[in-house]
Amino acid sequence: MECIVHFRVMHPEEPKELRGLIMLESGGKPGIDQITDMFKNMGYDVRPDNPEELIFKPIDARADYTYIRVIELDTGEEVYHEDRNLRAILENLLNKH
Repeated sequence: MECIVHFRVMHPEEPKELRGLIMLESGGKPGIDQITDMFKNMGYDVRPDNPEELIFKPIDARADYTYIRVIELDTGEEVYHEDRNLRAILENLLNKH
């Protein structure tokens, strides 16, 4: 089964939206290790920074990007989308503390 991973690479000048592919043997969505391996195969040497939010930071401090965020996991059956409204509400609540 194929999983198309849509992600945003945050560069200082502007973000870039890209896609990657992960092959899954069973249904469901890929794990953090599979996503990290996909990034490594694409030339992004990253570590999970916030696995719940699917945010990854570069291992090398000299990288030309600050982080990568997965915005969609598409297996053709089940699609994970980033909930922007929920994120905005949480950011507003967290910034008040």
